[in-house]
Amino acid sequence: MAAAVALAARGAQVTVHEAGPVPGGRARRVRTQGHALDNGQHILIGAYATLFSLMREVGVPPEAVLRLPLELRYADGFALRRAPFGLLGGLLLARGLPWAERLGALRFMAAMRRQRFRLAEDASVQQLLERHGQHGRIGHYVWKPLCVSALNTLPERASANVFLVVLRDTLAGPAEASDLVLPRVDLSALFPEPAAAWLRARGAEIRCASAVRDLHALRREFDATILAVGPHQLSTLLPGLELAYEYQPITTCYLQYPAAVRLPFPMLGLSDGLVQWVFDRGALTGERGRLAAVISAQGDHQQMAQEELARACHRELAAALPALPMPEWTRVIAEKRATIAVAPGLRRPEIETPLPGVFLAGDYTDPEYPPTLEAAARSGVRAAGRAMAH
Repeated sequence: MAAAVALAARGAQVTVHEAGPVPGGRARRVRTQGHALDNGQHILIGAYATLFSLMREVGVPPEAVLRLPLELRYADGFALRRAPFGLLGGLLLARGLPWAERLGALRFMAAMRRQRFRLAEDASVQQLLERHGQHGRIGHYVWKPLCVSALNTLPERASANVFLVVLRDTLAGPAEASDLVLPRVDLSALFPEPAAAWLRARGAEIRCASAVRDLHALRREFDATILAVGPHQLSTLLPGLELAYEYQPITTCYLQYPAAVRLPFPMLGLSDGLVQWVFDRGALTGERGRLAAVISAQGDHQQMAQEELARACHRELAAALPALPMPEWTRVIAEKRATIAVAPGLRRPEIETPLPGVFLAGDYTDPEYPPTLEAAARSGVRAAGRAMAH
């Protein structure tokens, strides 16, 4: 959808083929068991310049998101918030962090800044943190959760250089770049549906439930083609382009409690179990009493049946939130191939393919960002530029 908007904004006549019933890919509304739910709980950050620009272009209102200064708040009392003096102020005011670790974190960021947030030879995030003494509570509550949330890959397997890009553009960037930007509408309403309406108003055609089987037929019909599919789906369309990536899941467990149940903050961290973050959908989207528990990356939860996993999520929430009643219903949505694994030295594909006039878009194609909504938007705009040049 980002590619289509970027093309139409430059005067191109656009046709979108969407294999699913609605546009949006891995960030969309789904209907299941009588409930309308997002197919995953996504958050944005202030540094997502391309995505926010596209949202403004297609008329998404500012109130569609809740923008908050960066705050990592945990159920057990740990809290870190970006203060007026940036990370320094946040570390000085942090709750539950030894002074030695606060100073160590500042030295770590200063060292990364001197290195322009890049290692000459990539390593794992775990190795990077060990080299700079970022253990203890700072690693447990800040660095490792940021790694898993942004890269969807465990620290022992994640690329330090990609992680440093995240730190560069958030904690080391302007104050607003590290803001938490939480959707107040479902993911379809956040961009795909407004984009589709904007495109149709400019003469574009959106063909849903229209899976492409024959790429050569498209090449005969259109001047250029952008493939915005997962890398595992490319082999049937481009047999000569084999991309062998490992994948990481994202699991979201929705738990519906009585309407009076709410969190002390819209996004709350859990530090010692399966659930990493829990979101108050009542505070965000008006779905009162509905909590969304998120588990990023691989783990033991992948071996659990959905009912067992939902019970485990409730137990962890009940341990963190006193007097939490039993949920009225639960629903687990698991995206098994949510992202590629962002390993050290990961090679990204080129936008150009072996077929002239055929270009790639997708979060896995961004040359430096982890596979996020911003990387997807950036890739679409970049592919649109190449298609127009072609």
